[in-house]
Amino acid sequence: MYIVIAVVSYLAGTMTGAFYIIKWKTGQDIRKMGSGNVGATNAGRLLGKKGFLLTLLIDAVKVFITLFLVKEGLSDNEYALVLSSIFLCIGHLFPIQLKFHGGKGVVVYLASALFLSPLTIGAAAVVMGAAYLLLHRYKTAGFLAMTSIPVTAFLIEDSFTLPCGLLLLFITVVLAHNK
Repeated sequence: MYIVIAVVSYLAGTMTGAFYIIKWKTGQDIRKMGSGNVGATNAGRLLGKKGFLLTLLIDAVKVFITLFLVKEGLSDNEYALVLSSIFLCIGHLFPIQLKFHGGKGVVVYLASALFLSPLTIGAAAVVMGAAYLLLHRYKTAGFLAMTSIPVTAFLIEDSFTLPCGLLLLFITVVLAHNK
């Protein structure tokens, strides 16, 4: 069952919204445009707010649908959901059909956190707002907010698995940003 969850989640993760939106709207390969990243920020640079939001929507929906299907159809245990989240992120970062050149996983991480532990996103929003007001640096505030997600999950969830899974996802996103 876990192998099926990993494979299905990886394949769902490979459907990177930015690549398909840019291909549809311009006929070009996003990997050769802007920053070359296959993510919402680059799609936003190239197509404006609509490109950013549409990419965000596609990438979040793939996470919600996959996690919902895993929970309702395969296994609702936390290990299965964390495994699915991790393989969604790996698929997004390294999509086979794009020669393993994908996005950075931020939307996958945030959507997974929203599905697995919704209150962590509220706490992250508060941290983001406060950090931005203090530092006036969007990227730094964003990383501080993302850091707060596994910490908040550890404090509020009656589970050790969810915070550890969210921490692993966060580390994956950080490593993807530093590649």
